[in-house]
Parts: sequence; structure tokens; C-alpha cells
Amino acid sequence: MSLEERISREYVQAMKNKATDLSATINYLRAMIKQVKVDRRLDAVSDDDVIAVVKKQIKQRQDSIAQFEKGGRPELAAKEQAELDVMKTYLPAEMPAEEIRRVIDAVVAETGASSLKDMGNVMKAVREKVGGGADGKLVSELVKEKLASL
Repeated sequence: MSLEERISREYVQAMKNKATDLSATINYLRAMIKQVKVDRRLDAVSDDDVIAVVKKQIKQRQDSIAQFEKGGRPELAAKEQAELDVMKTYLPAEMPAEEIRRVIDAVVAETGASSLKDMGNVMKAVREKVGGGADGKLVSELVKEKLASL
């Protein structure tokens, strides 16, 4: 079953269970996925496309949470956090930091990176190897840490 089908089935189940917050969050994801289909004129989207949509929405929620907390609106931050938690269930399991470090070490050895100037090349190669299995912010921090220590 594709990720898009899973989201649709869980939306129907949430509606049947009258879980309004859950169904609203899932329905929003469905709308964003449909928007990608319309924008790209596709009949179906791949799991990678769906994961990209989910990651984008998670990033927006994280930014909103930070802003709401900064603005003294904990109730809105809690609502955004609940939506974020639902969206995270649609992402593949993330790689542990140690495994990401091993990939970074291998990429640095392959590319011959020697300073922070090589960060772009290293990041590109690491992203290709880990795919959607790692948080981009964590990867960036680990790459920067590795290149700074060279």
C-alpha cells in the first residue's frame, strides 16, 4: 500500500471515529498532496513526493511552534505540536546519529573534503545516501562538526 493510500484510509477511519482534530490534520495533508498532483499534472504521486509534502508541513509546524512559544501562546503551540505528532507518523524511521556519522565519514573520505568550504558537496552526497531517513538539520550539524574538526 502506498503512503498516499495509507493517509486516505486513516482519514476515513478518523472520520468514522469522529476524531475531529485527527481527521482535520490528515485531511490537510491530503489537500497538500492533491495540490502537488495538480501543480505537476500527475495522476498519482510517489511515496517520495508524499514524504516531501509531509516534511514541508512538519517544518512549517516547527516554525509555528517556535513563534507561538515566543509570543506567549502555549495553547496554539500545543495544537501545532499535536498536528506535528500526527504528521511524523507518516515519515520513515529516522537513522540514528551514529549511523549518519558513519555515512558522513565515508562521504568525506570519498570526496576528499578537507574544510567547511566542501560542505555543499558533502551535504549533497550524504543526502543521496540517507534519502528521507535523516533529519536535514541534524545531518547539517553533523557535517559541519566533522568538517570543522578536519
